[in-house]
Amino acid sequence: MAEASILGIETSCDETAAAVVRSGERLLSNVVLSQIATHQPYGGVVPELASREHLRAIVPVVRRALKDAGQTYESLDAIAVTQGPGLAGALLVGISYAKALAFALEKPLVTVNHLEGHIHAVLLEERQKGNFNINFPLLALVVSGGHTHLFLAQQRGSGWVYENIGRTRDDAAGEAYDKVAKLLGLGYPGGPVIDALARYGNAHAVRFGPTQIKHYNRGVPKEKQTPYDFSFSGIKTAVLRYVETENMRSSIAARQQAIAGIAKPKAVDVLPLCDKKTLDLVASFQRAVVEDLVTKTLEAAQERDVQTLFITGGVAANSELREMFELQSAKVGLAVYFPSQKLSTDNAAMIAAAAYPKYLASDFAAPGFSAEASLALR
Repeated sequence: MAEASILGIETSCDETAAAVVRSGERLLSNVVLSQIATHQPYGGVVPELASREHLRAIVPVVRRALKDAGQTYESLDAIAVTQGPGLAGALLVGISYAKALAFALEKPLVTVNHLEGHIHAVLLEERQKGNFNINFPLLALVVSGGHTHLFLAQQRGSGWVYENIGRTRDDAAGEAYDKVAKLLGLGYPGGPVIDALARYGNAHAVRFGPTQIKHYNRGVPKEKQTPYDFSFSGIKTAVLRYVETENMRSSIAARQQAIAGIAKPKAVDVLPLCDKKTLDLVASFQRAVVEDLVTKTLEAAQERDVQTLFITGGVAANSELREMFELQSAKVGLAVYFPSQKLSTDNAAMIAAAAYPKYLASDFAAPGFSAEASLALR
């Protein structure tokens, strides 16, 4: 197969990222500029602010990625950019810049689905380890702040095709983490701090019932209905009710005030501000979310007779999720793979890697394409 150095650009949410990957398997550079400090005061991503920060960062981030890779604009073989899903304004920053760059350099431009990028983050790192023997069919759980999806993947030629067999009906798992952390006054982003605090609490102290979903999804044809959809709004509401029942409002307010005085609060800053009741609630919340993700994914894997699991996306960095998947997958003889911590969250290396099969197939973007905030993966 032809060698190709591809510049990837990713601006789907609140990270401005650029990377250079050679032939889908050799990572030459990976630059990510996070906007956490910008959005921290609001407890979540503010779309307008995200777009403005991307505008400020996109040029220096791309330049840094090229410098780190020892590449020039002219030495690139192609440019890849995230088309969706994501925040429309944020996506347009990356797309506009990629279009201008490709036009000026007369280089081919490849569009990539953000979700496929997360899946190829795992593949990229496995290839870097020398593992080229991934067995199909493959089931990928893409779980992050904006997405919770199960994809059945098959290889077709040099590319992949996907069937979405499970999705969130409301909040994504990572979104539930952020909202619960905000509710409890634990800071933003919620995922890392809840994961760190959970080890200090009793995961069985607060009982959360299993997720109850009516299997009929009005957005999906009846013949494609599956029992593997997710819902995390219920557990978020259960946390709120527990807070009210246990009269935790005053301690939460005190914690919020204390954290407000810390520039960039981390779990070590928050831990001394948490009583046993809070730590038990956090641990119990995480256990319930992780059990739901693991149980449904393994049930889907058994029904579809898959041989391999990919667990990817920002929530794939969660330590308890990794431990439980490794333990339960080993019991049923399933190979399970995760990306490293740095490639779990949004990055451009995954976009450049996912673009390589499209480059080989000359599957280049039409000049008039635009951002698609709800782009489906097929």
